[in-house]
Amino acid sequence: MSTSSHRRSLAALLAATIFSLGVCAASAAEDAVVIPPPAVDEAAGPGTETAIFAGGCFWGVQGVFQHVKGVESAVSGYAGGDAKTAQYETVSAGSTGHAESVQVKFDPKQVSYGKLLQIFFSVAHNPTQLNFQGPDRGTQYRSALFISDPQQRKVAESYISQLDKAHVFSQPIVTKVSETKGFYPAEAYHQDFLTLNPTYPYIVYNDLPKIENLKSLFPADYRGKPVLVLKAKG
Repeated sequence: MSTSSHRRSLAALLAATIFSLGVCAASAAEDAVVIPPPAVDEAAGPGTETAIFAGGCFWGVQGVFQHVKGVESAVSGYAGGDAKTAQYETVSAGSTGHAESVQVKFDPKQVSYGKLLQIFFSVAHNPTQLNFQGPDRGTQYRSALFISDPQQRKVAESYISQLDKAHVFSQPIVTKVSETKGFYPAEAYHQDFLTLNPTYPYIVYNDLPKIENLKSLFPADYRGKPVLVLKAKG
């Protein structure tokens, strides 16, 4: 069996175990919401910028950002807690302070932080759900932004205020904005899960619709070929 086939088989086996335990259980997908772009955004700077997004099970959030033009990498992992507790089984207990998160590295000359926020709030998750997302329950599935500099904080907080004042959502946004304490990549079998497991029930019901919504609502920002973690590592 090839390395790629073995990896896919292992991912499928572990995913089936997760599914049987009721973690990331299948449910109806969240509807996308058409929202305006941020009135305040940061200017394009040189080099690559990093941002961390938490919005429920990281499979779908990673999958969405992997299909956005200008994103150079999107890695599933854990943020908000300590390094010693950054393991899937431990985080799943909901008491570590970690949130399932995705670290996005992007070229700000191609896609701005504000545009990534617009995509995050519109198609990647529902920012009005407190400590849950769809079928997933617990603080590890909370909506959060872990910012890396004051400019990101300014853009994020301004945009949340803008959307709330415009009553874009039926409920207030509960997304928390906090400093990045650290990001810890998740186990290999969680990386690229959407791409590697397109027929997995959770992915079919919850996450593939997000990709279609991205393509439909943000056609200028959508790319068909995702940037993958495992491919990048060889």
